[in-house]
Amino acid sequence: MRKGTLDLSRYSVRTDLAIEAHQMAQERMGRSEIPGVKLETEDEEEMRITRVHVLNEEGAKAIGKIPGRYVTMEIPSLRKQDSELNHRVINALSKVLVRFMQDIGIPEEASCLIVGLGNWNVTPDSLGPTVVENVLVTRHLFELMPDQVEKGYRKVSALSPGVLGTTGIETGDVVLSIVKEIKPDFVVAVDALASRNLARVNTTIQIADTGIHPGSGIGNKRKAISQETLGIPALAIGVPTVVDAVSVASDTIDYLLKHLGRQLKESRTPPSARSRLLVDRYTPLYEKPPSFSEEDLPNMEERVTLMGMVGELNEEEKRSLIREVLQPMGYNLIVTPKEVDAFIEEIGNILANGLNRALHKAVNAKNVTSYTH
Repeated sequence: MRKGTLDLSRYSVRTDLAIEAHQMAQERMGRSEIPGVKLETEDEEEMRITRVHVLNEEGAKAIGKIPGRYVTMEIPSLRKQDSELNHRVINALSKVLVRFMQDIGIPEEASCLIVGLGNWNVTPDSLGPTVVENVLVTRHLFELMPDQVEKGYRKVSALSPGVLGTTGIETGDVVLSIVKEIKPDFVVAVDALASRNLARVNTTIQIADTGIHPGSGIGNKRKAISQETLGIPALAIGVPTVVDAVSVASDTIDYLLKHLGRQLKESRTPPSARSRLLVDRYTPLYEKPPSFSEEDLPNMEERVTLMGMVGELNEEEKRSLIREVLQPMGYNLIVTPKEVDAFIEEIGNILANGLNRALHKAVNAKNVTSYTH
Protein backbone atom coordinates (compact mmCIF):
# COMPACT_ATOMS: atom_id res chain seq x y z
CA MET A 1 0.00 0.00 0.00
CA ARG A 2 1.55 3.30 -1.09
CA LYS A 3 1.37 6.76 0.44
CA GLY A 4 -1.83 8.57 -0.51
CA THR A 5 -3.97 5.43 -0.46
CA LEU A 6 -4.36 5.23 3.33
CA ASP A 7 -7.74 6.26 4.68
CA LEU A 8 -6.91 7.26 8.25
CA SER A 9 -9.63 9.83 8.87
CA ARG A 10 -11.29 7.60 11.47
CA TYR A 11 -8.14 7.71 13.57
CA SER A 12 -7.70 11.44 14.11
CA VAL A 13 -5.44 12.55 16.96
CA ARG A 14 -7.09 14.33 19.88
CA THR A 15 -5.52 17.11 21.91
CA ASP A 16 -6.79 19.61 24.47
CA LEU A 17 -4.19 22.22 23.52
CA ALA A 18 -5.09 24.89 20.96
CA ILE A 19 -1.42 25.37 20.06
CA GLU A 20 -1.18 21.71 19.06
CA ALA A 21 -4.45 21.86 17.13
CA HIS A 22 -3.04 24.86 15.26
CA GLN A 23 0.16 22.94 14.45
CA MET A 24 -1.85 19.97 13.25
CA ALA A 25 -3.81 22.28 10.92
CA GLN A 26 -0.56 23.74 9.59
CA GLU A 27 0.75 20.25 8.83
CA ARG A 28 -2.51 19.20 7.21
CA MET A 29 -2.95 22.35 5.11
CA GLY A 30 0.73 22.85 4.32
CA ARG A 31 0.73 26.53 5.26
CA SER A 32 1.89 28.63 8.20
CA GLU A 33 -1.14 30.95 8.39
CA ILE A 34 -4.57 29.44 9.05
CA PRO A 35 -7.62 31.44 7.84
CA GLY A 36 -9.73 32.67 10.73
CA VAL A 37 -6.96 32.15 13.31
CA LYS A 38 -4.62 34.80 14.72
CA LEU A 39 -1.37 33.67 16.35
CA GLU A 40 0.99 35.74 18.52
CA THR A 41 4.12 34.49 20.28
CA GLU A 42 6.39 36.16 22.81
CA ASP A 43 9.43 34.74 24.57
CA GLU A 44 10.31 35.47 28.16
CA GLU A 45 13.03 34.04 30.37
CA GLU A 46 12.73 30.23 30.22
CA MET A 47 9.19 30.36 28.87
CA ARG A 48 7.19 31.05 25.70
CA ILE A 49 3.70 32.54 25.69
CA THR A 50 1.55 31.84 22.63
CA ARG A 51 -1.83 33.47 22.05
CA VAL A 52 -4.18 31.70 19.64
CA HIS A 53 -7.33 33.65 18.80
CA VAL A 54 -9.91 31.67 16.82
CA LEU A 55 -11.79 34.52 15.16
CA ASN A 56 -14.69 32.80 13.42
CA GLU A 57 -16.27 29.52 12.34
CA GLU A 58 -13.77 29.15 9.49
CA GLY A 59 -10.91 29.15 11.97
CA ALA A 60 -12.83 26.84 14.32
CA LYS A 61 -13.38 24.32 11.53
CA ALA A 62 -9.72 24.51 10.48
CA ILE A 63 -8.21 23.70 13.88
CA GLY A 64 -11.14 22.01 15.61
CA LYS A 65 -11.41 24.51 18.47
CA ILE A 66 -14.34 26.70 19.52
CA PRO A 67 -13.98 30.40 18.56
CA GLY A 68 -12.32 32.27 21.40
CA ARG A 69 -9.00 33.12 23.02
CA TYR A 70 -6.40 30.55 24.04
CA VAL A 71 -3.15 31.42 25.81
CA THR A 72 -0.45 28.79 26.21
CA MET A 73 2.54 29.11 28.51
CA GLU A 74 5.33 26.65 27.68
CA ILE A 75 7.96 26.23 30.41
CA PRO A 76 10.28 23.30 29.49
CA SER A 77 12.28 23.68 32.72
CA LEU A 78 9.19 23.25 34.89
CA ARG A 79 10.10 19.58 35.41
CA LYS A 80 13.28 20.56 37.26
CA GLN A 81 11.32 21.61 40.37
CA ASP A 82 13.27 24.86 40.67
CA SER A 83 11.72 27.08 43.36
CA GLU A 84 13.08 30.29 41.80
CA LEU A 85 11.64 29.34 38.42
CA ASN A 86 8.31 28.53 40.08
CA HIS A 87 8.15 32.05 41.50
CA ARG A 88 8.79 33.51 38.03
CA VAL A 89 6.07 31.28 36.57
CA ILE A 90 3.61 32.41 39.27
CA ASN A 91 4.41 36.04 38.48
CA ALA A 92 4.02 35.50 34.72
CA LEU A 93 0.82 33.46 35.17
CA SER A 94 -0.81 36.15 37.32
CA LYS A 95 0.01 38.80 34.70
CA VAL A 96 -1.36 36.63 31.91
CA LEU A 97 -4.57 36.01 33.89
CA VAL A 98 -5.06 39.70 34.68
CA ARG A 99 -4.62 40.66 31.03
CA PHE A 100 -6.87 37.79 29.95
CA MET A 101 -9.69 38.91 32.25
CA GLN A 102 -9.32 42.49 31.04
CA ASP A 103 -9.46 41.38 27.40
CA ILE A 104 -12.79 39.60 27.91
CA GLY A 105 -14.25 42.43 30.00
CA ILE A 106 -14.35 40.97 33.52
CA PRO A 107 -14.39 43.84 36.10
CA GLU A 108 -11.86 43.91 38.95
CA GLU A 109 -14.58 43.55 41.59
CA ALA A 110 -16.44 40.69 39.84
CA SER A 111 -17.13 37.66 42.04
CA CYS A 112 -15.63 34.33 41.02
CA LEU A 113 -16.38 30.63 41.42
CA ILE A 114 -13.36 28.35 41.00
CA VAL A 115 -14.23 24.78 40.01
CA GLY A 116 -11.62 22.07 40.47
CA LEU A 117 -12.50 19.38 37.94
CA GLY A 118 -11.19 15.85 38.09
CA ASN A 119 -10.99 12.76 40.27
CA TRP A 120 -9.00 13.33 43.47
CA ASN A 121 -8.47 9.53 43.71
CA VAL A 122 -6.51 9.43 40.42
CA THR A 123 -3.27 11.39 40.71
CA PRO A 124 -2.88 12.70 37.13
CA ASP A 125 -6.55 13.74 37.18
CA SER A 126 -6.41 15.42 40.60
CA LEU A 127 -5.06 18.81 39.46
CA GLY A 128 -8.40 20.61 39.87
CA PRO A 129 -9.07 19.44 43.45
CA THR A 130 -5.43 20.20 44.38
CA VAL A 131 -5.80 23.79 43.17
CA VAL A 132 -9.09 24.22 45.05
CA GLU A 133 -7.38 23.13 48.28
CA ASN A 134 -4.95 26.04 47.93
CA VAL A 135 -6.92 28.96 46.50
CA LEU A 136 -7.92 31.85 48.74
CA VAL A 137 -11.71 31.72 49.27
CA THR A 138 -13.43 34.82 50.66
CA ARG A 139 -17.13 34.61 49.84
CA HIS A 140 -18.04 33.51 53.37
CA LEU A 141 -16.20 36.51 54.79
CA PHE A 142 -18.11 38.90 52.55
CA GLU A 143 -21.36 37.20 53.59
CA LEU A 144 -20.72 37.00 57.35
CA MET A 145 -18.48 39.97 58.16
CA PRO A 146 -18.27 42.33 55.15
CA ASP A 147 -17.12 45.27 57.29
CA GLN A 148 -13.97 43.41 58.31
CA VAL A 149 -12.81 42.47 54.79
CA GLU A 150 -9.91 44.68 53.79
CA LYS A 151 -9.65 46.34 50.39
CA GLY A 152 -7.86 44.40 47.70
CA TYR A 153 -9.90 41.21 47.96
CA ARG A 154 -12.77 40.05 45.79
CA LYS A 155 -15.52 37.55 46.52
CA VAL A 156 -14.20 34.09 45.62
CA SER A 157 -15.71 30.67 46.26
CA ALA A 158 -14.48 27.23 45.22
CA LEU A 159 -15.57 23.61 45.00
CA SER A 160 -14.46 20.21 43.69
CA PRO A 161 -17.60 18.53 42.31
CA GLY A 162 -15.97 15.14 41.69
CA VAL A 163 -16.59 13.08 38.56
CA LEU A 164 -19.58 11.27 37.14
CA GLY A 165 -18.16 7.86 38.05
CA THR A 166 -18.04 8.66 41.77
CA THR A 167 -21.05 10.95 42.18
CA GLY A 168 -23.51 9.71 39.54
CA ILE A 169 -24.15 13.35 38.64
CA GLU A 170 -22.90 15.20 35.57
CA THR A 171 -20.27 17.72 36.65
CA GLY A 172 -21.88 20.33 34.42
CA ASP A 173 -25.20 19.90 36.27
CA VAL A 174 -23.49 20.33 39.65
CA VAL A 175 -21.73 23.52 38.54
CA LEU A 176 -24.88 24.93 36.95
CA SER A 177 -26.83 24.34 40.18
CA ILE A 178 -24.17 26.12 42.25
CA VAL A 179 -24.05 29.02 39.79
CA LYS A 180 -27.82 29.46 39.99
CA GLU A 181 -27.69 29.43 43.78
CA ILE A 182 -24.73 31.72 44.61
CA LYS A 183 -24.75 33.76 41.36
CA PRO A 184 -21.02 34.43 40.73
CA ASP A 185 -20.07 36.86 37.97
CA PHE A 186 -17.74 34.37 36.28
CA VAL A 187 -16.36 30.85 36.64
CA VAL A 188 -12.80 29.55 36.45
CA ALA A 189 -12.60 25.80 35.76
CA VAL A 190 -9.28 24.02 36.42
CA ASP A 191 -8.65 20.61 34.91
CA ALA A 192 -5.93 18.19 33.81
CA LEU A 193 -5.53 18.00 30.02
CA ALA A 194 -4.19 15.57 27.43
CA SER A 195 -1.40 16.42 25.00
CA ARG A 196 -0.19 14.88 21.75
CA ASN A 197 3.42 15.84 22.43
CA LEU A 198 5.65 14.29 25.07
CA ALA A 199 7.57 17.55 25.52
CA ARG A 200 4.45 19.44 26.63
CA VAL A 201 3.38 17.02 29.35
CA ASN A 202 3.92 18.63 32.77
CA THR A 203 5.48 21.72 31.17
CA THR A 204 2.53 23.65 29.72
CA ILE A 205 -0.31 25.81 31.06
CA GLN A 206 -3.30 26.72 28.88
CA ILE A 207 -5.88 29.43 29.60
CA ALA A 208 -9.04 29.77 27.50
CA ASP A 209 -12.28 31.74 27.55
CA THR A 210 -14.24 28.95 25.87
CA GLY A 211 -14.91 26.95 29.01
CA ILE A 212 -14.07 23.28 29.25
CA HIS A 213 -15.43 19.91 28.13
CA PRO A 214 -14.50 17.37 30.82
CA GLY A 215 -12.85 14.23 29.40
CA SER A 216 -12.67 15.49 25.81
CA GLY A 217 -8.89 14.94 25.55
CA ILE A 218 -9.23 11.19 26.11
CA GLY A 219 -12.41 10.75 24.08
CA ASN A 220 -15.10 11.08 26.77
CA LYS A 221 -18.08 13.29 25.96
CA ARG A 222 -19.42 15.26 28.91
CA LYS A 223 -21.60 18.32 29.32
CA ALA A 224 -19.60 21.49 28.73
CA ILE A 225 -18.88 24.08 31.40
CA SER A 226 -19.04 27.22 29.29
CA GLN A 227 -20.74 30.57 28.92
CA GLU A 228 -23.40 28.93 26.77
CA THR A 229 -24.35 26.43 29.47
CA LEU A 230 -23.86 28.64 32.55
CA GLY A 231 -24.92 32.05 31.25
CA ILE A 232 -21.77 33.74 32.62
CA PRO A 233 -18.15 33.93 31.39
CA ALA A 234 -16.30 30.64 31.95
CA LEU A 235 -12.52 30.56 31.90
CA ALA A 236 -10.59 27.31 31.70
CA ILE A 237 -7.12 26.67 33.05
CA GLY A 238 -5.45 23.36 32.32
CA VAL A 239 -2.14 21.52 32.36
CA PRO A 240 -1.48 18.40 30.26
CA THR A 241 -0.59 15.54 32.62
CA VAL A 242 -1.18 12.58 30.30
CA VAL A 243 -0.35 11.48 26.77
CA ASP A 244 -1.58 8.51 24.77
CA ALA A 245 0.52 5.62 23.47
CA VAL A 246 0.12 6.88 19.90
CA SER A 247 2.01 10.06 20.79
CA VAL A 248 4.71 8.12 22.65
CA ALA A 249 5.27 5.83 19.65
CA SER A 250 5.12 8.65 17.10
CA ASP A 251 7.52 10.89 19.02
CA THR A 252 9.89 7.94 19.48
CA ILE A 253 9.96 7.35 15.71
CA ASP A 254 10.59 11.05 15.19
CA TYR A 255 13.45 11.12 17.70
CA LEU A 256 14.89 7.95 16.20
CA LEU A 257 14.89 9.44 12.68
CA LYS A 258 16.59 12.60 13.94
CA HIS A 259 19.11 10.51 15.86
CA LEU A 260 19.94 8.46 12.76
CA GLY A 261 19.92 11.58 10.58
CA ARG A 262 22.46 13.28 12.82
CA GLN A 263 24.63 10.16 12.79
CA LEU A 264 24.50 10.05 8.97
CA LYS A 265 25.57 13.68 8.76
CA GLU A 266 28.36 13.11 11.28
CA SER A 267 29.59 10.05 9.35
CA ARG A 268 30.08 12.22 6.24
CA THR A 269 32.07 14.82 8.17
CA PRO A 270 35.83 14.50 8.81
CA PRO A 271 36.51 13.56 12.46
CA SER A 272 38.29 16.86 13.15
CA ALA A 273 35.22 18.86 12.02
CA ARG A 274 32.55 16.85 13.81
CA SER A 275 30.50 18.84 16.30
CA ARG A 276 29.89 16.51 19.23
CA LEU A 277 28.35 13.21 20.22
CA LEU A 278 24.58 13.10 20.64
CA VAL A 279 25.15 12.57 24.36
CA ASP A 280 28.56 12.74 25.98
CA ARG A 281 29.36 9.25 27.31
CA TYR A 282 30.06 10.63 30.79
CA THR A 283 26.93 12.76 31.08
CA PRO A 284 23.83 11.19 32.71
CA LEU A 285 20.92 11.17 30.28
CA TYR A 286 18.56 12.75 32.79
CA GLU A 287 20.89 15.76 33.17
CA LYS A 288 21.67 16.54 29.55
CA PRO A 289 19.37 14.90 27.01
CA PRO A 290 20.16 15.46 23.33
CA SER A 291 18.38 18.37 21.70
CA PHE A 292 17.04 17.61 18.23
CA SER A 293 15.86 19.96 15.51
CA GLU A 294 14.23 19.60 12.10
CA GLU A 295 17.70 19.96 10.55
CA ASP A 296 18.62 16.58 12.01
CA LEU A 297 15.97 14.76 9.96
CA PRO A 298 17.35 12.70 7.05
CA ASN A 299 16.16 13.53 3.55
CA MET A 300 13.15 11.70 2.15
CA GLU A 301 15.20 9.06 0.32
CA GLU A 302 17.11 8.25 3.51
CA ARG A 303 13.90 8.11 5.55
CA VAL A 304 12.40 5.56 3.16
CA THR A 305 15.63 3.52 3.30
CA LEU A 306 15.59 3.58 7.11
CA MET A 307 11.87 3.20 7.78
CA GLY A 308 10.26 2.00 4.57
CA MET A 309 6.72 3.26 3.99
CA VAL A 310 6.56 4.76 7.49
CA GLY A 311 9.49 7.01 6.62
CA GLU A 312 7.60 8.84 3.90
CA LEU A 313 4.45 9.53 5.95
CA ASN A 314 3.88 13.03 7.24
CA GLU A 315 3.29 13.67 10.96
CA GLU A 316 -0.50 13.34 10.88
CA GLU A 317 -0.44 10.23 8.68
CA LYS A 318 2.17 8.59 10.93
CA ARG A 319 0.15 9.19 14.10
CA SER A 320 -3.06 8.05 12.46
CA LEU A 321 -1.43 4.85 11.23
CA ILE A 322 -0.11 4.02 14.72
CA ARG A 323 -3.56 4.68 16.17
CA GLU A 324 -5.12 2.42 13.52
CA VAL A 325 -2.85 -0.39 14.74
CA LEU A 326 -3.13 0.15 18.50
CA GLN A 327 -6.74 1.20 18.97
CA PRO A 328 -8.53 -2.01 17.88
CA MET A 329 -6.33 -4.03 20.27
CA GLY A 330 -7.02 -1.69 23.17
CA TYR A 331 -3.34 -0.77 23.43
CA ASN A 332 -3.67 3.00 22.99
CA LEU A 333 -3.05 3.49 26.70
CA ILE A 334 -3.19 6.83 28.47
CA VAL A 335 0.10 7.25 30.33
CA THR A 336 1.64 9.78 32.70
CA PRO A 337 5.23 10.40 33.91
CA LYS A 338 6.23 8.50 37.06
CA GLU A 339 6.94 11.82 38.87
CA VAL A 340 3.30 12.85 38.58
CA ASP A 341 2.67 12.80 42.36
CA ALA A 342 5.26 15.48 43.09
CA PHE A 343 4.35 17.41 39.96
CA ILE A 344 0.63 17.66 40.76
CA GLU A 345 1.41 19.09 44.18
CA GLU A 346 3.89 21.58 42.69
CA ILE A 347 1.82 22.75 39.73
CA GLY A 348 -1.29 22.87 41.92
CA ASN A 349 0.47 25.39 44.14
CA ILE A 350 1.69 27.37 41.13
CA LEU A 351 -1.81 27.64 39.66
CA ALA A 352 -3.36 28.48 43.04
CA ASN A 353 -0.77 31.19 43.73
CA GLY A 354 -1.22 32.61 40.23
CA LEU A 355 -4.99 32.70 40.69
CA ASN A 356 -4.70 34.28 44.15
CA ARG A 357 -2.50 37.07 42.80
CA ALA A 358 -4.67 37.66 39.75
CA LEU A 359 -7.97 37.70 41.67
CA HIS A 360 -6.90 39.65 44.77
CA LYS A 361 -4.90 42.88 44.54
CA ALA A 362 -3.89 42.49 48.19
CA VAL A 363 -1.95 39.33 47.31
CA ASN A 364 1.50 40.16 45.96
CA ALA A 365 4.90 38.59 45.36
CA LYS A 366 5.89 38.99 49.02
CA ASN A 367 2.86 37.38 50.66
CA VAL A 368 1.53 35.06 47.95
CA THR A 369 2.91 31.86 49.50
CA SER A 370 1.20 32.67 52.81
CA TYR A 371 -2.16 31.67 51.36
CA THR A 372 -1.23 28.14 50.19
CA HIS A 373 -0.23 24.93 51.96
